[in-house]
Amino acid sequence: MKIEQMYTGCLAQGAYYIISNDEAAIIDPLRETRPYIERLEKDNVTLKYIFETHFHADFVSGHLDLSKKTKAAVVYGPTAKPEFEAIIAEDGQVFEVGALKIKVLHTPGHTLESSCFLLIDENGKEKALFSGDTLFLGDVGRPDLAQKAADMTQEELAGLLYDSLYNKILPLDDNITVYPAHGAGSACGKNMQKETADSLGNQKRTNYALNQKDRESFIKAVTDGLLPPPAYFGMNVAMNKKGYDSFDEVLANGLQALSPEEFEEAAEHYGALILDVRSNGDFAEGFIPQSVNIGLNGDFAPWVGALIVDVKQPILLVTNENEEEEAVTRLSRVGFDHVLGFLKGGFRAWRNSGKETDSVKRISALQFEKEIREKETKIIDVRKESEYQAEHVDGAYNRPLAYINEWIGLINPAEYFYLYCAGGYRSMMAASILQARGYRNFTEIDGGFGAIALTEVPTSDFVCPNKVMK
Repeated sequence: MKIEQMYTGCLAQGAYYIISNDEAAIIDPLRETRPYIERLEKDNVTLKYIFETHFHADFVSGHLDLSKKTKAAVVYGPTAKPEFEAIIAEDGQVFEVGALKIKVLHTPGHTLESSCFLLIDENGKEKALFSGDTLFLGDVGRPDLAQKAADMTQEELAGLLYDSLYNKILPLDDNITVYPAHGAGSACGKNMQKETADSLGNQKRTNYALNQKDRESFIKAVTDGLLPPPAYFGMNVAMNKKGYDSFDEVLANGLQALSPEEFEEAAEHYGALILDVRSNGDFAEGFIPQSVNIGLNGDFAPWVGALIVDVKQPILLVTNENEEEEAVTRLSRVGFDHVLGFLKGGFRAWRNSGKETDSVKRISALQFEKEIREKETKIIDVRKESEYQAEHVDGAYNRPLAYINEWIGLINPAEYFYLYCAGGYRSMMAASILQARGYRNFTEIDGGFGAIALTEVPTSDFVCPNKVMK
């Protein structure tokens, strides 16, 4: 028996590859199939089942492409209604993979079809629980995503989740290993631990949601402090339920190399968004006017989903050399399949062609310290509320990047301000969006709060993040 967790940090997502004898199963695969196909060929095994814990909201699963390429059956839990051929399992149904058995535990609450998969080894011992978005490490799945589809309130869904956890998961043996679908950083939960696997016994002791005195207190605990879900979630659910274009086709379309002239023409003809995925430092020094910067060197895909939202938006890419495939792949993971191509030769080719360029006014933290001493200033902190509450520049306003589309209209073009985040990644995203919408009345701070904290700039008293509301 072999269990391999295939963890993708950008999405904080765990897929699972299981083999026994000459058969294999994969749970919650990512969009691109090549890593799974390569493993199957290396191990000389046949993929028998593709198990889906639920209709994912935060990424597009690779279940359909993988099934077409391997002929493996796709398996969902009870009540799932996909618009393609799949096995809809019964609660308690057992599937055999080599000498192993995988038992379906229907655990509604996060969504109505949500299910966990209990692995039973060749000796009949329950060994592992693939818990999807029902049970995370330190948290449980948020119960507000399926309200519309289920025609239920988040409190009613939280009640279902309580029944699922307390009646089906908590009675299991403490020694079972829990393998969740997501970890810290995912928007599918609010209090996840940094670890990616744990014993069920330890979760029974440490997970706040598993230590509530009754159903009512559980409902209150898991619904308290939920932030609005990213707007692209519903579009990803629809793609996972209805189907999508082949990843191979999406990749081929996205890897069209365009000259500066072709690139400019495509942007105008298709109304394409120019997405520059270079580092924030490179972007600050020069970029194509109206570009939006979301760097590959961070939580790229989730930020694309949160800021661009519409998965059907045509996109043109500006990348570093040989990063085009990575960018298209990571975009496809969250359903952004309409990449028209990339700028051949990158930004250097654009600049060398003599076309118009733009830049962001960026200063060091030391220069920021000097400037705020000399004049009264307005400062905007685009970090999350919890980061801001933990510590911030005195007098700074908190305007989280995730909600920029809500607060950008409140900016007074005549009032100058400074902009920072934790290290420069998010503040440059904000800067690019501001300039694309015509705002020039700001300066962005290189290195963000991490650099500011090393200066004499006054800051608030530090509050331990554990005491800050999630």
